[in-house]
This record gives sequence, structure tokens and C-alpha cells, in this order.
Amino acid sequence: MKILVTGGAGFIGSEFVRQSVMAGDDVTVIDNLTYCGDLTRLDTVKGEFAFRKADISDANAVRAALSEARPSVVVNFAAETHVDRSIDDASPFIDTNVKGTQVLLDACLKSPVKRFVHISTDEVYGEIKRGSFTEKSPFSPNSPYSASKAAADMLVKSYHRTYGFPCVTVRPSNNYGPWQYPEKLIPVMIGKALRGEKLPVYAKGLNRREWLFVSDCCSAIRAVMLKGADGEAYNIGSGIERRNIDVVTEILHVLDKPASLIKFVKDRPGHDFRYSLDCAKVRKLGWKAEVGFAEGLRVTIAWYMKNRQWLFSK
Repeated sequence: MKILVTGGAGFIGSEFVRQSVMAGDDVTVIDNLTYCGDLTRLDTVKGEFAFRKADISDANAVRAALSEARPSVVVNFAAETHVDRSIDDASPFIDTNVKGTQVLLDACLKSPVKRFVHISTDEVYGEIKRGSFTEKSPFSPNSPYSASKAAADMLVKSYHRTYGFPCVTVRPSNNYGPWQYPEKLIPVMIGKALRGEKLPVYAKGLNRREWLFVSDCCSAIRAVMLKGADGEAYNIGSGIERRNIDVVTEILHVLDKPASLIKFVKDRPGHDFRYSLDCAKVRKLGWKAEVGFAEGLRVTIAWYMKNRQWLFSK
């Protein structure tokens, strides 16, 4: 297939590009190479994909990329994703996550694209104390980041209803793995533990997340890309829940560092307590998560230990 991947130099996007190249697809990457974009993530497939530096909110750049690549599939990973940054300044999140999605959709309407895969997040649903979200659960975003992603989801849905646009949406749970930019929980804690610094944990660390290894996430996205039904959304999760404090404690255990490095700090505003996804729908496509949390965390820690220069340069 001819696939155009936006945000393909990012953490999850680069794993999707690597998997797609290995599957024999003809891949073009668009990435604006902001602070968390890094083409070195694609060194293992260097020369096997086309690249164009572009901002997805730039309509002329997007149209030019589509005209040149003429993809049958567009997969939209490009996004601002860090909740804390969205609390400090929501503007970039509106520009990229909302306007950028709208620009992509408009450009794809006028191209021969046969499938648009939109990458969303479980955070659009808000928090859930018991049970799990299904794809029919109402949206209740609680941060500027998740609100911008919910808006993008609704745009995609509206283009399917209004124009018959061929699109699918995926909503993954918390991803982790090698190459994740050190602003998210796991790489931040690994970096600080390796330096012997205090590990800041919000409140009491009791917030729960569903953890999904990045390669499992991308294999699920490929399954939805190939087999998903137009206009539908698909939750992607592992079923593996951990409290934040337990994740941090396990990192310290693997690195043989003392629990005394943990420092509880003031909670984040609007901090969702728990996420959990019902993933029966994507499993019907023949997908299931393969990497357990203990295995995935050890692989991740080993990667960051081997690549300290990359980690500490960010």
C-alpha cells in the first residue's frame, strides 16, 4: 500500500512507520519535527521511506504532500500530546490537533485517499471509577489536550456522516516503550532514577492507567487500517492496569534504586483518576496485545540504559 503517515518521526508514529516498511508498504512521512519529533527514530529504515517536513495545519504543504505521494491511506499521528503542556498553553493543541485535523480532512476529500486513520486517545472519555469505556461511551474530556482530541474525533466523524468520507478512529490507552520522549511518566522516571534524582509523583500516586506496549499499539492500528469498518472507532488497550506509584516502584526495583527517591508532589489540575478500555471490538479483527507489562517495562528500561545519551539530551 501507499501510506502517508503524519507525525511519523514521533514516538508511536515512528513505530508504525517501521512496521509498515517491514511489511513492504510504500511509506511517506510528514512531520514538522517539533521538540519531540526525531528522525533518528527511523534510522533502522533509513532510505526506505520518503520524508517531507511540514506542519499539518499548513494547507498548501499538506496538499503538496498528498499530490506528490498520492497515498491510498493516510494515518494521522501528528498531534500535541502532553497534558501538562496543554494546561500551561492550550493554543498549540488547538492549532495542531483541531485545525491540523481539519486541514488534513479537507485535503484528503479532494484526493484519491481510500482510508483515513485518525489516532485519538482514551482520554476523550474522561475518567471512569469502575468498569471500562466502550466506543459508545460519551466524551467527557478533562484537560485541554483531551478536549482538543475529542474535537478532532468529532470532526472525523462529521466528515464521514456529511461527505461519506472513508475514515476510522482508534483510541489507544497509555503507550510506553523505547524512544518515548522523556516528558511522559515512564521515561521521566527512568531518567531521574538513572541520575539518582528525586522521582516526582503526583498526589499519592494512586491514579490508574492501562499500559500498552508501543509495538502492540501499532499492530492494532494496522489491523484497524486493514480490516476496520468505515466510520467506526476502535479502542486499543492491553487490559493491564497499574497505579502510577506501582509503575514507579517497579522501575526503581528493576534499576536497583531505593524507594526513598520517590517524592510526592502537588496533584495536576483536573487529573483523571482511572482509564480503562473495553477492547472487544478490535479483538474481533484478530488482534490482541502480546507484550506483558513486566516484559515491556524491562525492555523499555534496558533501551533507555543503552541510549542514555539520547535520553539525557532531551
